[in-house]
Amino acid sequence: MSRDIDLREEYETKLDIDTPKMYKVILLNDDYTIMDFVVEILMKIFHKQYEEAVDIMITIHKVGKALCGVYPYDIAEAKIIQVKKLARKNGFPLRAIMEEE
Repeated sequence: MSRDIDLREEYETKLDIDTPKMYKVILLNDDYTIMDFVVEILMKIFHKQYEEAVDIMITIHKVGKALCGVYPYDIAEAKIIQVKKLARKNGFPLRAIMEEE
């Protein structure tokens, strides 16, 4: 029985797993993208409810940028690419950036 406990303790100490770095995805204001499209992006890509999407859009408009979510690197990068593709497809220069948290 004590052998089982020793093995379990040894196994648990070897499972020192690093948590991934997290990245903030931020939408930037521009003078051309319409507010309704920004709300649509926030709902489709960032899965925000309508009211929260409107609040974030207003912050982007007033402050120049706003946090949309915090994700591991790969997910943050994918969301930025989705924003760019959907914006360009609709003729808007909307941009998203990421910053390490």
